Amino acid sequence: MVESLGVAVVGFGWMGRVHSQAYARVRHHFPHLSLRPRLVAVADEVPGRAQQAAEQYGFATATRDWREIVADPRVRAVSIAAPNFLHREIGTAMAEAGKHLWIEKPVGLTAADARAVAEAVAGAGVQGTVGFNYRNAPAVRYARELIAEGAVGRVTHVRIRLFSDYAAHPDAALTWRYERERGGSGVLGDLASHGVDLARFLLGEIEALVADTAVFLAERPRPTGATTGHQRVAGGGRGPAGDAETVTDVETVGTVGTVGTVGTVGTVGTVGAVENEDYVNCLLRFASGARGVLEACRVSVGEQNAYGFEVHGTRGALFWDFRRMGELGVSSGTAYQDQPVSTVHVGPGHGEYAAFQPGAANAMGYDDLKVIEAHGFLRSIAEGRAHGPTLADAVRSGEALDAMARSAERGGWVAL
Repeated sequence: MVESLGVAVVGFGWMGRVHSQAYARVRHHFPHLSLRPRLVAVADEVPGRAQQAAEQYGFATATRDWREIVADPRVRAVSIAAPNFLHREIGTAMAEAGKHLWIEKPVGLTAADARAVAEAVAGAGVQGTVGFNYRNAPAVRYARELIAEGAVGRVTHVRIRLFSDYAAHPDAALTWRYERERGGSGVLGDLASHGVDLARFLLGEIEALVADTAVFLAERPRPTGATTGHQRVAGGGRGPAGDAETVTDVETVGTVGTVGTVGTVGTVGTVGAVENEDYVNCLLRFASGARGVLEACRVSVGEQNAYGFEVHGTRGALFWDFRRMGELGVSSGTAYQDQPVSTVHVGPGHGEYAAFQPGAANAMGYDDLKVIEAHGFLRSIAEGRAHGPTLADAVRSGEALDAMARSAERGGWVAL
């Protein structure tokens, strides 16, 4: 028997829409799921945004105050896609009200924030899934299987890269994402959090790290109203003395790689300082003895969602690029020198691929990864045990990000 489950979405920027679409699609791809999500409520503080979401997606209730969802007995599970600085407050409140959580990474601004949400989830006995979506790619799951079975021998080193241009334009609006108090550690939370999760998913725990960070675009124009995604302020160029021209409106330019919701409201014609990191480069030591390099940048001109990894072992190597999500480069054997690399097109039998396509080399997309995540979340609720990344993973990621920030500030290796 299929049970109806009332769900809500808090924060209806791009990621809130992705969650809503995943709920709508999940039983199309996973028909044996015993829960049917029902869109009960949506909350967003921007005037009119929640109502528009309700009209488009069929939510029964729209509100500007997420606290109304805390008190709503119809809602049993909540997606939290609000800005980072709200994760802790909303997440703990929802969990303490007995509602299951599907919350976007990085889960707050620090490991302490993620830990507070994790403790609230554990204390309430509810399920908590975190939006580390790249581990859901069938090729990534296949890579993990190959590593576990020793197909590339003992892993010696890994390189993980996350380059994007979503913040590369100098007139990108100075939203909450660029503020330390509300956006946290910049590209560390935006992109490096995914890199840490991929590193742990593939190779196990990180033992120590050393990092360097930089801000390459030190100031940006303030927007004059609410923003969504990553937006450029039209007419926000600087004059000869560095002053901004009058800001007239905002223009969406967006990107698939990250998420944004409510932006700041600033003063017309002003610029403000970027307070957090554009770039991070990090050396990793794993508990297994493997070494790693993790590099992330949000201002990489010419790079659009250039996310991926290279894993090297004593008998082979694996290569994955998100932009060719269904392909995995595999070198395995006993030649050692001049050993070829084969391209494997993932298909049925690799991860959850069969839920989407009937044969290898049919393309999957980003939204499909979130449908897989929704399936894991709902299955966790149905079975009472975790399927997919949990708040514990968010805590471990947060600890690594905190260590990167400390290392960059003080210099030297930091143990985790």
